[in-house]
Amino acid sequence: MNNEAPLLSVVIPVYFEEQVIDEFYLRLKAVLVGLKPRYRHELIFVNDGSGDGSLEILRGLSKKDPCLRVVSLSRNFGHQIAITAGINHASGDAVVVIDGDLQDPPEVIASMVDLWENGYSVVYGVREEREGENLFKRFTAKAFYRLINLLSSHYLPPDSGDFRLMDGAVVDVLKEMTEESRYLRGMISWVGFSQIGLGYKRDARYAGNTKYTLRKMIKFALDGLVSFSDKPLRLSSHFGLLMTLTSFIAIIALVVIKIINPEATMVGWTSLLVIILFLGGIQLISIGVLGEYIARIFHETKQRPLYVIAEKYGFGDKGAEAQLEETPKVADLTE
Repeated sequence: MNNEAPLLSVVIPVYFEEQVIDEFYLRLKAVLVGLKPRYRHELIFVNDGSGDGSLEILRGLSKKDPCLRVVSLSRNFGHQIAITAGINHASGDAVVVIDGDLQDPPEVIASMVDLWENGYSVVYGVREEREGENLFKRFTAKAFYRLINLLSSHYLPPDSGDFRLMDGAVVDVLKEMTEESRYLRGMISWVGFSQIGLGYKRDARYAGNTKYTLRKMIKFALDGLVSFSDKPLRLSSHFGLLMTLTSFIAIIALVVIKIINPEATMVGWTSLLVIILFLGGIQLISIGVLGEYIARIFHETKQRPLYVIAEKYGFGDKGAEAQLEETPKVADLTE
């Protein structure tokens, strides 16, 4: 009989966070130590190709803390892939995902654990307040959640993020989902199980600037929309049908006018040009929507690894290494 306390794994993606890591580690460690002796813990930092001193700081911490592991990717693979790499390395009974920029307070983890103990398989953070974010960022975030819930068949809780706790059963299912265009919030919602939101105040960045550029935000939004809904494709066909019916009605109207008044002259070259340009734009948009889906099919068929590992630190347990090797679509250069 195993009398060991349950293991809590915390996954932290890191990208150019050398100014924050030490403070983040101290606050997170204080929370996890406070959960003893009920829980053991492990910290899995994933260096997502940072070009600053982040990796050196993490190396130093791993030498001092036997509970700290470091996975360093060979280049920047993106936030969602970095989280995936950490989840694949986690061996806990529950896994917490939290960014390392201190916008999501580590102290909230204790409340998440309480809800998990009450039987919830997923406890996701809900951003009730957002400090340090401009009006444009808040508006686009709210608009995105409304849009994806309108188009998707799976409900995504508004104002939620990647900060969450997941039961081991949920994590096991996620490890089997190997698609390249990853939108983890939607994937976790799709998995099911009992889920509950936990409201909290999101802080401003402790230091440095956000790494989520407008271009990355747009790509992230497209991944969410395309991965969990085929309605954009259907909307294109529906709009095409609507325009065809409109054109048919217009033709009948013109014929009737000509029969009633043979002397009637059909004018309006400007309006005709506008209509042609409008329909041409709709056609190009529809082709673009179709292209987004085809591009993702193209990437999936190549079956490339989701990420490549350059270095690992703090993984003394060979069982964890063996577990990683069994995970599909992962390339590991440390072997």
